[in-house]
Amino acid sequence: MAKKRPQTKPGKAGQAQLADGEIPVVGAREPCPCGSGRRYKACHGRAAAHAVAELVQRPFEGLPGECDWVALRELVPAATVPLTLKGGLPEGVPSVTLATVLPMAWPALRRDDGSVLLALQNDSSTGDLGRDLADTLERALVAEPGTPVTARRVAAEGPRLSDLLDPNSDFAPEVHTGFEFWIPESSDNSSPEVTASLERANAAAIPTVKLASVDAAYWCETPDKNHLRWVMPYPEEKLLDALARLQAAGTSSLGADTRLVGSFRAHGLTVPVWDLPTSMTAEDCEKPAAEFAERLTAALAADAPLTVEERRARGGLTNRQVTLS
Repeated sequence: MAKKRPQTKPGKAGQAQLADGEIPVVGAREPCPCGSGRRYKACHGRAAAHAVAELVQRPFEGLPGECDWVALRELVPAATVPLTLKGGLPEGVPSVTLATVLPMAWPALRRDDGSVLLALQNDSSTGDLGRDLADTLERALVAEPGTPVTARRVAAEGPRLSDLLDPNSDFAPEVHTGFEFWIPESSDNSSPEVTASLERANAAAIPTVKLASVDAAYWCETPDKNHLRWVMPYPEEKLLDALARLQAAGTSSLGADTRLVGSFRAHGLTVPVWDLPTSMTAEDCEKPAAEFAERLTAALAADAPLTVEERRARGGLTNRQVTLS
């Protein structure tokens, strides 16, 4: 049996010890920068990973419009939202705008006029999307105008979006038919790379419309059928019970030829999904969605145990649930 290699005690690695707040993030198998002689993953990386795991479940919790944040992250191809920072905008930054995606998958872009675009649908380097986005935003605010912000690994002790954004501001997404918002109206031309990326993104975008009658519900059009995907803020178990009551009662649909087919889990929230006929437009969904919201409110208030039929309906909904994140 191989002998266990003794660990070097702190201070014996030939370098000064660093305070926890000064320790940079390195690869998991690299020596920890604190000088302990252990690998990063077994030293300060363990605490960093634990911190991320505690935060990742609902990265947008506490932000205005949490349900719409989830929708724009997972469901909506092209959309923008003006963001309001705590303490106002820095000098030389006329605006900060959240975008679903940016050309070449840039995490953020500081435009020529100093304004900032922050992309929401990029990969998370740490598993804590709120912290990754905050780091990207902070770097974009001080980037040179006319330059994109590249991806990097983010330290676990950094700020989160909730630390940077005004909690009392509105969150009002504008859904676009394409990605022309990438190119400012004042711009006469763009690089061939951006133009090519724009064409690819427009070709792949699914037509999507945000309903006005209810919160965080998005109609989308696909070749075979249309769908309504509705991000809801209620606790998952309580929401599934309520949906099961409506399903068993035959009142879970949005009208003729529509059907509640299941739900997604995304960033700690539940997203029920309805199949719709291809003839049903977003405008056609407005009244049925508002009426369903009233039925759902009543079902959420019910506290009687589920009946046999309701338990069966709940089992069907649970079996058709998919986790996105």
